[in-house]
Amino acid sequence: MRAGTGAPPATSGSGSVAAEVHTRVRRRWDAAAETRRDTLDAVSAHDIDADVPAAVGRALEVILQGRLDDAAAVDGTFAQDIAARAARFTLEGGKRIRSQFLWWGLRACAGGRDPGQTETALHLAAGLELVQTCALVHDDVMDGSPLRRGRDAVHVDVQTQYGTPTAGGPGEPFGAAAAILVGDLALSWADDVLASVDLDDAKARQVRALWQSMRTEMVAGQYLDLQGQAIGSRSIIRSIRTASLKGALYSVERPLAFGAALAGADETATRALRSAGRCAGIAFQLRDDLIGAFGDPAETGKPSGDDIRDGKGTYLLAVATARAEATADRELLTLLNACVGRADLADADVRRVREAFVTTGARAIVEDKILRLIRTANRHLGAGAFVPHADRRLRELFHRVAGLSAAGDPAAPSAPRGPRAEGRSR
Repeated sequence: MRAGTGAPPATSGSGSVAAEVHTRVRRRWDAAAETRRDTLDAVSAHDIDADVPAAVGRALEVILQGRLDDAAAVDGTFAQDIAARAARFTLEGGKRIRSQFLWWGLRACAGGRDPGQTETALHLAAGLELVQTCALVHDDVMDGSPLRRGRDAVHVDVQTQYGTPTAGGPGEPFGAAAAILVGDLALSWADDVLASVDLDDAKARQVRALWQSMRTEMVAGQYLDLQGQAIGSRSIIRSIRTASLKGALYSVERPLAFGAALAGADETATRALRSAGRCAGIAFQLRDDLIGAFGDPAETGKPSGDDIRDGKGTYLLAVATARAEATADRELLTLLNACVGRADLADADVRRVREAFVTTGARAIVEDKILRLIRTANRHLGAGAFVPHADRRLRELFHRVAGLSAAGDPAAPSAPRGPRAEGRSR
C-alpha cells in the first residue's frame, strides 16, 4: 500500500509561478521521508483519535509524493502545472470533515484496533480528500468563482501564470481547461488509492460499491445544482433532493458507511450510522445555504452573496419564495425574481435579498430545520450500540458541520462554522 518513494520532481523552466507552486509542495517532504512512511505504517488508533486531520495529512504526503514522482517521469511541465497544483490544493487547508466521519464511523463500530485496518482507513480517507479536490476545483470552474480559501481559484491561478486575465473574467478558456485537468487528475489519484487498499473479498466488494455510488451521487447532485440555476428552480422538494445528493450522501453518509464497512459492522449499526449521516448531511448543506447568503468573506474565503448572484436553487430561496407567494407579497416576489441569478448584482441589492430571506421567515425556518435534523441524527445514533467515546465525537461533528454549538444553538452569522468555513476554506 505504500505509494511511491523518492523526492518530488525537480522544477524546470515553465514559469516562476509553476516553480513556486511546485516548491511549496516539495517543502512538504524532508530527508526523513522513509522514517515518516514507517511511522504511518505503525500509527496507532489512539494517535489518530487525537488528531484525525493531521494523520490523514501525513498519509496524503506519502501518497502524493509517489504521484508527483510518477507525473515527473511523464513530463516536467505537466508535473509542475497540473500535478503539483492538485497536490498543493489537497495538502493545504481544510478540516478533513469527510475523513473524520470515516474514521469515527470506523471507531464507533469498534474498528481501528488492527494496524492493517488503521492504515487502510487512512488511505481510504486520503482518497476521499482527493475526490474533494476534484469536486471543489471543478465547482469553481462551473460557477466562475475567482476565489477559493481566500486565494485565487485554480483556474484563475493557471490563467494568471500564462497571462493576465482579460475582461472576459476568471473563466478564461485555458485556465478553465487546465483546472478541469487538475480535478480529473485528483479523481484519478483517488481511484488509484482505492485500488491500492488491501481488503478481503467481502469488504472490497462493499467498499467499491460504496465508492461507485458516491461518485455518481456527487456528479448527480452537482448537475441538479447547475440545472436548477439554469431553469431558475424554486422547488422546496428539489432543493432538499439536491442537498441530499450534493451534501448529505457525499459529505457525511457515505464516509460513515465506509467506516462501518471497514469495521465489519452489522446491519443494525450500519443502518443507524447511515440514517444519522443522512440527516446530519442535509443539515450540513442547509448551513452551507445560509453561509452562502449571509457569510462573511473574511471567514468563507469567497465573495459575499455568491449563491444569490449564481441563482442557486437553495432550500433557503425556495422557502422565501413559497412564503412570499403564500402571502401574495408581489413586491418581495418581484425582488427575488429580479435579483437572484444576476452575476452583476450590486452589493446593495444583495443586502435587499438577504433582508427578504429574513422578513419572510425563511432564515428562521432553515435554522429550525437544521436543529431538528441534528436532533434526529442524534436519535438515529442512539439506535446503535456504538463505542461511547466515538459516539460522542460523532455527535460533536454533527453539531459542528451544522453550525451549532454543543448545546444546539445556531452559530452566529458573523462566525460561520458550517461547510463554507469548514469546506470552502479547507
